[in-house]
Amino acid sequence: MVRASVALSLPLAVGIAAGQPAYGAVASLGALNGVIGDTADAYRLRVLNIAVPQVTGAAGVVVGSLVYDSGWVTVATLTAVALLSGMISTIGAVASSSGLLLLLNAVIGAGLPLPGAWWTAPVLLSLGGLGVLVLALLAWPLRAGIAERASVAAAYRSVAELLASGTDPDRYGAARTEVTHALNHAYDLLLARRARHHARSRELTRLVTQLNAINPVAEAAPTLLLASRALPPEVPDAVRLLADDIETGHTERRRPALPAPTTDAGRAVEHALRHAAEVVADPDVDPWGLDYRTSGPTRLRVRTARAVREASLSTGSWRYGLRLALCIALAQGFVSLVPVPRSYWIALTVTFVLKPDYGSVFSRAVLRAMGTVAGLLLAAAVLAGVPRGWWDVPVLAGLAALIPALSPRGYGYQTAAITPVILVLSDVLNRDGTDLLLPRLFDSLLGCAIVVVAGYLLWPESWGTRVGHRLAQAVTDTAAYVDAAFGAGVDPSDRTRMRRRLYRDLSTVCTEFQRALTEPPPTGRRAAAWWPLVIAVERIVDATTAARISVHHGATPPSEAETRQVSRQLRELAEHLREPEGATVLPRHSPSRTDSVLDPVRHEVAAARSLAGPR
Repeated sequence: MVRASVALSLPLAVGIAAGQPAYGAVASLGALNGVIGDTADAYRLRVLNIAVPQVTGAAGVVVGSLVYDSGWVTVATLTAVALLSGMISTIGAVASSSGLLLLLNAVIGAGLPLPGAWWTAPVLLSLGGLGVLVLALLAWPLRAGIAERASVAAAYRSVAELLASGTDPDRYGAARTEVTHALNHAYDLLLARRARHHARSRELTRLVTQLNAINPVAEAAPTLLLASRALPPEVPDAVRLLADDIETGHTERRRPALPAPTTDAGRAVEHALRHAAEVVADPDVDPWGLDYRTSGPTRLRVRTARAVREASLSTGSWRYGLRLALCIALAQGFVSLVPVPRSYWIALTVTFVLKPDYGSVFSRAVLRAMGTVAGLLLAAAVLAGVPRGWWDVPVLAGLAALIPALSPRGYGYQTAAITPVILVLSDVLNRDGTDLLLPRLFDSLLGCAIVVVAGYLLWPESWGTRVGHRLAQAVTDTAAYVDAAFGAGVDPSDRTRMRRRLYRDLSTVCTEFQRALTEPPPTGRRAAAWWPLVIAVERIVDATTAARISVHHGATPPSEAETRQVSRQLRELAEHLREPEGATVLPRHSPSRTDSVLDPVRHEVAAARSLAGPR
């Protein structure tokens, strides 16, 4: 909040002091873009999140300025920029922010008379964003590595909560979801660097190894639920102690004081936990830990090239680009035919709302309208009661602090915080005062209407949900995991990676499910029907992992025919989920009691197939 206040108010103060408040306002707009994009934890990621979009933003404002007030040339140019922006946005998170800023600044340049020569605005916007970056990096020498250590420690604490959940299925399910999120976040944070960082940074490699070491503990947790025997509290307490050691950098070797385990599940957890304790205290790099997950960054260039190729050739990227281009064309075409004051606000609203990678388009349109109304009420009080000039600086500082404070609460809150900031800066540029309010409301509502009609209702895929398709792929991957869990000659690290990918995919399914719930009927109701099956697939993965742990600790492994039968039933379920509703009926298989380690897996598969039912 302090950083946002300083970053947005300082350029305006410098501009006023220099007798060029308009220049200061443009630089503050660049700082606003940087504040919105500063969402990462690790400093190296923050550099990318703030700096890279500034480059595309500068290019966007140059293109927009060149076609300022040029009628249908402006419409055609912004439509082309929107198509490119939409396709770029499908590559990844940084690319999405870059595509957003490219179109956002192009719209501003095309609709707002910016001060100075053609190069002035991009330079000022970039300087504002650079100011945010400099402020963000001031603490790097003192806080370098803290975010990475905290993410690994958070993963350990989430596993401790999983172990402490006992035999309560509801509590266990929530804890397991949190473990998946914590592990995903930690791996993404640690592996976002190139391979050379792993080769040169002993600390980073050590953190990756420590994170790898908690995976066997998490894998052993499902055996506790099936065994119906809770662990003594000393076990999760020992994991929390390891988390504290990781966060503080403590390396003194200490053996966890654990009671003697009395079950196979307890022995599995104890064995994995003691290994994790040795890794946490070991100052040397574990070669197994280094090889386990760092193969990904060594292929960074290959993955980047593949992402760019997919963005330029895939139907999904073209479809999204065309949706965005159509909405921008309609917005700009409307203002070319109908005189609208501050016409660029309509296209700005379209740009902010039509971001499917940020959530439901429909719900964002509704929240945008509500947040705009709330922000306008605050802006009305500011514009009517605060004198122009130096008073704008403390007012902007106070309003800027609301952006990081309210943004985590949701898109509507973020809109309510950003709206008065943009209006204050627009007032500095145009001196329209409260006359800005009603046009702003009208333009925002019109932009939301364009998105709902042209960006949502005209595209049939928007009405449906991708939960079923993604869940079907997760079931197929689960079948492969069952084969790998009990197949001969499968490397344990490959098996662990497969399980981690499965839980990551299921986490994506849950995210898609949450997004679909915010869609209007009947999409939201249809999405809700998938949730029991999502839980059932997670239980299948848990049961398979528990069975594998039991085999590792002495249980009789299942025969190849048993394993093949379970995986075949899962593949039948996946194909059934891919079929249109009512097209197929799953054959019923009653699981028989065979005293096999796969019995719990069979029962979970039978439960999932019964939930799928006729479609």
